[in-house]
Amino acid sequence: MDDYNALLKQSLDLKGKRQEKYRELSKDRLYKIAKKKIQTTMIGALDTIEKSFGFLWESDEELTNEQVQLKAIFEDARSQILDRGNTQMRNLEAEMTQYDISWNRHTINLPVVEKGEDNE
Repeated sequence: MDDYNALLKQSLDLKGKRQEKYRELSKDRLYKIAKKKIQTTMIGALDTIEKSFGFLWESDEELTNEQVQLKAIFEDARSQILDRGNTQMRNLEAEMTQYDISWNRHTINLPVVEKGEDNE
């Protein structure tokens, strides 16, 4: 009987360790997905600004003083956008440590219908 209890305890411990590892992997997966979405938003915003207003500071010839100033303003704005986005990604990671996360993979709930005279 002691062997059975020891085996049962070992099985429960292993199950608990697997669940804890699964929660950590789920949290890591969610963080990576959210981080990628923040990065995509930042880079997409910068790309839109550059495509819409890039003609103001881009030239095949030497840049004028005005174009140099506009490019400097864009580079400053770009730097601020990236800094703020990176700060938010760090904040997200810190926030996620406060949660237990479990990924509900392919969960299917099947309804159970009792057989009766109408349901054969």
